[in-house]
Amino acid sequence: MDLYDRLVQMVREAEDDIRKAAGGNKAAGTRARKAMQEIRETAQAIRVEILSKRGAGEAEGA
Repeated sequence: MDLYDRLVQMVREAEDDIRKAAGGNKAAGTRARKAMQEIRETAQAIRVEILSKRGAGEAEGA
């Protein structure tokens, strides 16, 4: 759950820059793109963790 909580926090932190970027602020756009890349990496880490737990559960049941 720690990764998920971090993901939610990252999205909230990126919100202001995303809104500014939509208004045409180029510096905010750069920050928003960087934040979105970090969000993507965190989401991927969550996927990997979920899959590893699912895989471990299948191995125990076999």
